Amino acid sequence: MQVQRVVLNSRPGKNGAPVPENFRLEEITLAPDLKDGEVLVRTLYLSVDPYMRCRMNEDTGADYLTPWQISKCVDGGGVGVIDSSRCNNFAAGDVVISFNWPWQTHAVMTGSDLQKVDPQLVDGHLSYFLGAVGITGLTALLGIREKGHITKRANHTMVVSGAAGACGSIAGQIGRLDGCLRVVGICGSDEKCKAIVEDLGFSTAINYHLEDVPTRLKESCPDGIDVYFDNVGGAISDAVIAQMNNSSHIILCGQISQYNKDVPYPPPLSEETQKNLQSKNITRERFTVLNYMSKADAALCELSQWIKSGRIKVLETVVNGIENMGDAFCSMMKGGNIGKQIIKISH
Repeated sequence: MQVQRVVLNSRPGKNGAPVPENFRLEEITLAPDLKDGEVLVRTLYLSVDPYMRCRMNEDTGADYLTPWQISKCVDGGGVGVIDSSRCNNFAAGDVVISFNWPWQTHAVMTGSDLQKVDPQLVDGHLSYFLGAVGITGLTALLGIREKGHITKRANHTMVVSGAAGACGSIAGQIGRLDGCLRVVGICGSDEKCKAIVEDLGFSTAINYHLEDVPTRLKESCPDGIDVYFDNVGGAISDAVIAQMNNSSHIILCGQISQYNKDVPYPPPLSEETQKNLQSKNITRERFTVLNYMSKADAALCELSQWIKSGRIKVLETVVNGIENMGDAFCSMMKGGNIGKQIIKISH
């Protein structure tokens, strides 16, 4: 069987910004014979996510992330269907997911690397297993529940940076459902601001490219900020933290504005921001969803019910074809997506 795959062609240059040429499309031949415990999967959808930028480095900066190797097949979140199986736990036609799915049109994988999923959980929208009813949704829900400390009827105000991205777009809706009086999103375009307010129910949106963020935060958050879901870091986060209330909480989910820089994770904060954290007793702890996977099944069930009932709406940007993986990844890193960036590989 002739199979297309994407390998890492090179690591990003000195300025750190990835380019499509960092990836290379190859054609290989898959042997048809399966060993005991193996399955042949056909890839349906693949995911590109900000954390993958760290995997392009020789050192990812996180012990739970392995670096991608030059001229080796890239991997990440994927969903597909089993074409043939020599594994007792799986049969042809089963829909399966993996966090380490190779960027290939077909692949031979071991059953232990796969998890069977029920398409009814997502009403047949199988790409949702890579986003809203997958690790992205879990990150939003468990991040808020474990680190946000939202109290119903406390009239909390929540701010989300990267609010039109895969995780931020879900997190803002969960904040509203969990009882926040105001949910303010920070985005990079008027189109994104319109989407999160009109489609997702955010109270207000701020376009950081066109508007003065500190001024707009004061207008949008007259009682200060109680919860900050931080996807971006940098100057935007400094502006949010400056207006946070005493004993408020930061959910440190990501720092995409810093990923192309040669800095540790989490990146160092300015002296002024550190003083704000200390003087106001603001909690800011790194959140890693993998530490809370014992709560995943219940959380995924809750996300599924919210989506089926229409209480959470899912935004996706879908690109067709494995040959466009590099373009989709680089576009996502520049904020070209609204909602989850998905690559459709096959039907």
